[in-house]
Amino acid sequence: MKQRLELDILPQPDDTTCGPTCLHAVYKYYNDRLPLEKVVREVERLEHGGTYAAYLALHALQRGYDATLYTWNLQVFDPTWADLSTRDMAARLEARSKLKSHAHLRRAHQAYLDFLRAGGEVAFEDLTTRMIRKFLNRGTPIISGLSSTYLYQTMREMGHDLRDDDIRGDPQGHFVVLCGYDKEDRTVLVADPMHPNPAFQGLQYVVDIDRLVCSILLGILTHDADMLVIETRTEEGEDSDVDSRGRARAGKSRGKGEA
Repeated sequence: MKQRLELDILPQPDDTTCGPTCLHAVYKYYNDRLPLEKVVREVERLEHGGTYAAYLALHALQRGYDATLYTWNLQVFDPTWADLSTRDMAARLEARSKLKSHAHLRRAHQAYLDFLRAGGEVAFEDLTTRMIRKFLNRGTPIISGLSSTYLYQTMREMGHDLRDDDIRGDPQGHFVVLCGYDKEDRTVLVADPMHPNPAFQGLQYVVDIDRLVCSILLGILTHDADMLVIETRTEEGEDSDVDSRGRARAGKSRGKGEA
């Protein structure tokens, strides 16, 4: 592995706490040592279990971090919003939310609204291997909401006990942390709190980057399809290109990225 961040992750306590467990791993990476149980308790949870990346990002903002959500979720965001101000984007989200009858989709809109109003940033950029490498080269881990069904190449699942069922089942979403890559092998190092894992050994494994990109984009089926970049906040007088651990910061960009 040519570029590998010193990031450790714990097993998630249950089937629906992958998001807070990934957030806990990023906090620990930044020497912000919180008990996992506290993070799980404080991150807002959905009625059916699980959470949204926006709620993870909101928790990070409340702890004094900068948080940027890169999204490909066209169920919530329109591509033409890329250059809108935060205020205008929030207004459109609110207007769209009022038109949606599905409670789950309305809540997803509200989660992003809460994130924007708390000072978060939503950014749009083409999901490329170069984009992923950009952050990892600068020492910034990435929390990603994706399709675990595609990542693991496993059956769709159904019911609260997540039974395998390729006929009646639905694709499942999941959170992982991207923490390394090998450009020559075209692979990414993934820190995954799912343990035991149906497809990979251990809490960290290497996956083909093309499989990863497809998995992230297919996360749209479960209101995921995003990457959350959390960074330590720049203090007045601090070099804005260096974080608290002395690493270069990852830049934020709106609009389409480099191909």
